[in-house]
Amino acid sequence: MKARAVIVEIICGLFILLFMYAAVTKLLDVEKFAIQIGQSPLLTRFAGFVAWFIPTTEILISIMLAVNRTRLVALFASFGLMTMFTAYIVAITQFSDHIPCSCGGVLQKLGWTEHLIFNIGFVILGLVGVLLVSKSNLERFEAAIEVR
Repeated sequence: MKARAVIVEIICGLFILLFMYAAVTKLLDVEKFAIQIGQSPLLTRFAGFVAWFIPTTEILISIMLAVNRTRLVALFASFGLMTMFTAYIVAITQFSDHIPCSCGGVLQKLGWTEHLIFNIGFVILGLVGVLLVSKSNLERFEAAIEVR
């Protein structure tokens, strides 16, 4: 197996672990998760919907990451979801006096700075995964090298 393929497998495995852990933790006590989301000044009106939508999306992305045919779309989705979670953390810490944490399990123990660093790490992993899997990006990269 080529190094690139191994890296992609590791990235996908890490996302699957993260998303499945997060989804199961949220769904085990979905009412508590909805209440926590409802305390967010940015998501109060959408708490009921978001409480089910986020874990469902995390599970769907995890399944798609496990299938080679849907992996690129799933990596884009992983990158996008982690970017949105990261932007939410930045927004909530900058513009809100009350900062509720709706993360479960081990992630709930992280402070906001650690959580932000953790999320940025996964945003970078998502981007690396997209770049490694995307054929068009690889072709553009190879063409750019040949031109030079």
